[in-house]
Amino acid sequence: MLVTFERLLSKFALIVASDHQYGGKLTIETQASALAGEALALQARGTASQRIRGALYGCAASFTSSAMWAAIDGRRFDTAQRHFDRAAGLATMSGDPTIQFRIWSHAGSLYRQMARPVDALAANDVARRLPIARRDPMFASLGHARHAAILGQTGDQRAVRQAVAHAEDALARSEPSEERPLWLNAFYDQAELENLALAGYLALGDYEVAEGHAHRSLALLRPGMRRTRSITTARLAKAQLGQGDLEEAVATAMSIPIEPTGLHPRINSMLQEFGTTLRIAAPSSHPATAWDHYANDSLRKLL
Repeated sequence: MLVTFERLLSKFALIVASDHQYGGKLTIETQASALAGEALALQARGTASQRIRGALYGCAASFTSSAMWAAIDGRRFDTAQRHFDRAAGLATMSGDPTIQFRIWSHAGSLYRQMARPVDALAANDVARRLPIARRDPMFASLGHARHAAILGQTGDQRAVRQAVAHAEDALARSEPSEERPLWLNAFYDQAELENLALAGYLALGDYEVAEGHAHRSLALLRPGMRRTRSITTARLAKAQLGQGDLEEAVATAMSIPIEPTGLHPRINSMLQEFGTTLRIAAPSSHPATAWDHYANDSLRKLL
C-alpha cells in the first residue's frame, strides 16, 4: 500500500506541473478526478493505519482540489462547485490544514471569477483563519494576496493596498527552506504576489499601478509558468489599453502565444474582452483595425 501511495503522490506532482503549463484543460480535471478515486479505493481496503488513512483522504482531497482548479480555470464553474463540495469533505476527514487552506482559497478564486466578491471574501477568510496561516507566513501571504485580488471587485482601493502590503510583509518573513506542500512551492512566490496585486488593481481601474505589478510579475516568473505568463500578459495589455496606450496594448496582446496556452479558456475570454474594449475606445483606429485582422486571421478558431 505504501508503494501505491507514493505512486499517487508522484502523479500529483505531474498534475500540478501540467496545470502550470496548460491549465484549465478538461483532461487535467478528468485525470485528477480519477486519481482521487484511486486514493479513495486504496483507503477503502481497510488495512491501513489511521495515519495512512488520513493521508489517503488528504491525497484524494488534493486531487479533487486540482480537478476543482482545472474546472475554475476552464470556466466550468458549476463543475468546479461540485468538486469543491467533495474536496471540502475529504479535506475535513484528512485533518490536514494545508489542503483545507488550498480548497477554501480555491473557493475564493472561484467566486471572484464569478464576480461574487462577498462570497469570495467569505471563502478566502475561511482559509486565512486556519491555524496554518497563523503558523506559516507563506500561507498568510497567499491569503492576503488573494484577498487583494478579490477586494479589487469591491472598489475599495485602501483595502487592496493594505492587503498587498500585508502579503508582502508576510512573504518577507517566511522561511524559504521550511517544508511546505508541493502545490504551494510550485507556484507561490513574489511573481504570483505581483500577479494577484495586478488583478486587484485592474479590477479597481487603477491601470498605471496595475501595469507596474504586471511588469514585475513577468520579470520574476519561473520559466515553466507558461499559463500564468500568458494570463499576466493579457492583464498587462488591459492595463495599457486602460491608459490609452493603444498600439502598445495591441502589441502586448499579440505577443501571447497561441499554442498551447492561447487555447486556455480564461485567456480567450480576456482577449475577447480586450477586443471589445478596444473597438469601443477607438473603433476606427489603426490599432483596432490591426487587432481585428489579427483576431480574424490568427485567432479565428479561438475567439
